Amino acid sequence: MATVLLLRHGRTTANASGGLAGRLPVELDDTGRDQAKRVGERLRELPLAAVVSSPLIRCRQTLELVLPGVAPQVDDGLIECGYGDWEGRPLAELAKDPLWPVVQQHPSAAVFPNGEAMAAMSARAVATIRRWDAFVTREHGPDALWLACSHGDVIKAIIADAMGLHLDQFQRLVADPASVSVIRYTPTRPFLVRLNDTSDLLSLVPPPASSASPSDAAVGGGAQAGV
Repeated sequence: MATVLLLRHGRTTANASGGLAGRLPVELDDTGRDQAKRVGERLRELPLAAVVSSPLIRCRQTLELVLPGVAPQVDDGLIECGYGDWEGRPLAELAKDPLWPVVQQHPSAAVFPNGEAMAAMSARAVATIRRWDAFVTREHGPDALWLACSHGDVIKAIIADAMGLHLDQFQRLVADPASVSVIRYTPTRPFLVRLNDTSDLLSLVPPPASSASPSDAAVGGGAQAGV
């Protein structure tokens, strides 16, 4: 199966001010733009077969800086969780809400007022990634690399699923702004190749077919042996 790189957007004005952006049209700040440019230096040498994005402007701005001239496919399945009445409010204020400990400790039961259930967010995000991964594999082969740009909670939910974790454990994971996490799906199980990574990515490029290893690590990690 193909390998997906999950890119979180760069830092936004809401991240900087301690607010919960949700689906509001917040944009990258100067730090976020610098982060996107730096991650672009790491990604541009990769042979990406497809680039898919959340429809929110902070993801599209990130990709414009990461991969100039590349027009991503926009998929609503990668949009941020719908936080409903929580959107736009300071996190310090939300931490006093009775729903806060549920979100932190039992997110599978959390439903945001006039918003989305976290379990529903997880289900549609995982379904979207697996659908795209199957499509890229059919069109470009099992060694293909592709990129999906999304949001922190969405990416953490996808990673939790790949690791076989219950959604109630996904808050243990971290997906920083402009970080890359990498998953390779296989017919038997997914492999988490990288998590919250900010280092060099060239080792993800598949080796020549003649040098491919039949080991389990190669089946799971493909070109990522030694990562």
